[in-house]
Amino acid sequence: MTQHQNCKPNLPNNSNPPSSLAARGGGVPMPWQSQPELWEKLKPLARQMRCEPTPSEKRLWQKLRQKQLLGFKFRRQQAIDRFIVDFYCAEARLVVEVDGGIHDYTQEEDAIRQEFLESLGLRVVRFRNEDVLEEIEGVLEGIAVWLHR
Repeated sequence: MTQHQNCKPNLPNNSNPPSSLAARGGGVPMPWQSQPELWEKLKPLARQMRCEPTPSEKRLWQKLRQKQLLGFKFRRQQAIDRFIVDFYCAEARLVVEVDGGIHDYTQEEDAIRQEFLESLGLRVVRFRNEDVLEEIEGVLEGIAVWLHR
């Protein structure tokens, strides 16, 4: 298996936290953008999560990447403030989370996280691993509905 371009060893560099506006030349960070100190801690974790996706994350990414779903661009393992979300579409301000069995035990933490993300004006939709693996077309239809809200 070949290594993905984002799965490089952690080498020191002067990268800054991601900003969709800054990347487009706007230079203005989003209000939910991670602070530089926090970004330096989250960056290796996000990279590791992209390099070692769960089977359901990998399957969904194959359907979302390269604007395959209605022309919307998604990012995976995107840092938003102090959290890393599974998938994020900036244009629709939509967070897509894929929940495995561990989420059965972290419902309170998930609710706090979701409330925080929604306080930033983001919308959060969740799907179970099993749904992604067994009913991918239904999951994509569900995401499409959220993209048009």
